Amino acid sequence: MTDAHPTPPPTPAAADSPRNQDGTVHALVGREIARLQTGYLADRSEAVAALARLRRGAGRDAAAVPDLWGLIDLQPVYADPRLHPEKAEAALYTALTLWSLHQQSRGSGMHRPGVPLGAAVRRLMPAGDIDEPVRKRFVRAGTSATLPVLAVRLREIVLLLRGQDIPLDYALLAEQLYRWQQPGGPDRVRRLWGRAFHAHHTTTDDTTDGAAAATEPKDAS
Repeated sequence: MTDAHPTPPPTPAAADSPRNQDGTVHALVGREIARLQTGYLADRSEAVAALARLRRGAGRDAAAVPDLWGLIDLQPVYADPRLHPEKAEAALYTALTLWSLHQQSRGSGMHRPGVPLGAAVRRLMPAGDIDEPVRKRFVRAGTSATLPVLAVRLREIVLLLRGQDIPLDYALLAEQLYRWQQPGGPDRVRRLWGRAFHAHHTTTDDTTDGAAAATEPKDAS
């Protein structure tokens, strides 16, 4: 007997949803950063050491940095049949290493859910104005041909964000870096970054709240 009401196939929008395609990457990065960020801000030696190791891979191919091997439990990535494990691992490590650079010597958490890359970049600029050098860096990142090139260009942006204590959602970034590696992914991710950039309205608080935060250095490594 056939089902009179078969379950419809997922719509293109649903099939393309980050939660369906790469929720494992998002969840794993969010969980690992939450753990390490809490430990780092509490000055726990194991977390401080882990961030120092991660920073050595910022803007580099994680597979070429043996010191990162085994630092993060990647079992969930390789156990999820929906994922391309090598691409997921590359996205995960790229996001984690960039976050560790961003977090260095900051007294508050630089991973903040809900702050997409475009909005964070817009916060680097004065209210009601466009900083052309920053805009050009953002455009260069968006036009990267490969993930390694993108990682290098994102590293430049992260250093600017760190300088102004502007946080970023690194779990979302990891998810987008995974999508970047899929067919048509760069175009989709670029659109998301551009929309977030244009949708964000910089306020006086955006440009002052980071500077007002205490920034007691944790380490210089």
